[in-house]
Amino acid sequence: MEIKINSLADLMAALDQKTPQNLEVQTSILCPYSIVLPIGFTIKGTHKESCMISFNNGDGIGLTADNEISNLTIQTNSNNRAVYTLSNHSDLGVLTLKDLTVSGQVQIITRAGTNKTTLIAENIDIVACDARKYSEQPQKYGVNVYQGAFTVYNFNSNPDSIIKATLTNITLGRKGAPVIGTGLFICGFGDNGGWVIADKITTGDIYSNGMLPFGQPDMITAGVFIVNGVKVESLVHHGSVTTYGVNDMVLDTWGYVKKWVAEKPITSYGPSGIGFVNFGTVDEFEAKDKIETFGSGARGFNQYDGTVKKAVFHSIVTHGNGSIGMQFSKSVGSIEVKNGVETSGSVGESLVKGVIMTLPADAISVKPGGDIQILKIAGGITTHGDNVQSYHVEGGIVRELEVEGDITANGNNSIAVAVTNNGETPLKNITALSKKGIAVQIINGKVTDRTGLIAKEINEETE
Repeated sequence: MEIKINSLADLMAALDQKTPQNLEVQTSILCPYSIVLPIGFTIKGTHKESCMISFNNGDGIGLTADNEISNLTIQTNSNNRAVYTLSNHSDLGVLTLKDLTVSGQVQIITRAGTNKTTLIAENIDIVACDARKYSEQPQKYGVNVYQGAFTVYNFNSNPDSIIKATLTNITLGRKGAPVIGTGLFICGFGDNGGWVIADKITTGDIYSNGMLPFGQPDMITAGVFIVNGVKVESLVHHGSVTTYGVNDMVLDTWGYVKKWVAEKPITSYGPSGIGFVNFGTVDEFEAKDKIETFGSGARGFNQYDGTVKKAVFHSIVTHGNGSIGMQFSKSVGSIEVKNGVETSGSVGESLVKGVIMTLPADAISVKPGGDIQILKIAGGITTHGDNVQSYHVEGGIVRELEVEGDITANGNNSIAVAVTNNGETPLKNITALSKKGIAVQIINGKVTDRTGLIAKEINEETE
């Protein structure tokens, strides 16, 4: 049986019932204080467009266990929680969020004492949120991470504690009006539990801005952050993912993703905002549209820890100084780029593991510890800036290399192909072209196969 809710008085009377109730909101209601759904209670609107519950003095709707919120618009001030958990029961049962338009944070956090939760979220659109004020933040690799507009966080250190999650069609922010902090934030307690286990995550468009000050090295955010203690079976972005801020990654993981697909553009506008950075383990990644970054030190793809077994990219384009196209310092499997890697910048500052460093905007950079089984690039490798390397194996290893199109360095004192610091790579059937620098430079490095290598130094005069 459903209880029809036409006023704040109706709502408060219904929530005071001793047995679980199904509440059906008929109209728009302003609440001067947060409300809590007791165990087993559900609340839904008859029409999402006309049924709004708004909170003008604090947080919104607290969940306890076996609750459902659906078909509603929920509005709080953007730096408050519109939906949150308020319970330490051992088993929170199933928490369901469906067809919600939200202003404020959705924050599902479980703490000590809660060992089992199932979360189902479907068609959640967070219009505005500022998630920066919350003190529960993961820390690793010398940085802390802000929570997100949509946050799922197992804050229970018990390795047997689990949040099981299914999240479909999560949309965050608007173009030019991003949510503040991280966008989608999924986090376990640490590398050894408690866990968040997600069988399926899908998103629409995501726009976020961490609002971090320039030069701060120990705080980061992301459009989508899969943090440690998280295992995801399938993660698909049906919409674009865009970040605007400093140290504001677009896609970032410290956890495990079995299959990850981005169907639309991945774009970063801020300094040190990396398109896709992997510190975890990804079995299979595919970007079906371009990864493009515009800020200084904003790299396209980074593999700094963990591994990716197979990754396929449409294309990678960076514009800023210090903005490397792809950089590897760990072992990976097969890496393929279908439409080229291109950088425009020269030397500049970039955030690396919590430290600001000076980097050249190389297109491909394989550092010590980097070991690529197969690197296949169609569309060429191109740099435009001065004092950079288009293809630089600096202490790492590339075991199999296939490049369709030229490896070209257009800038002054730039090098098309550099193998240094005991780096190792084949250069079979490669055309290296330098317009104002060096085509091929081998310094304390090893080329395993030079068959068909063509090196051209044009050395054009600068106009």
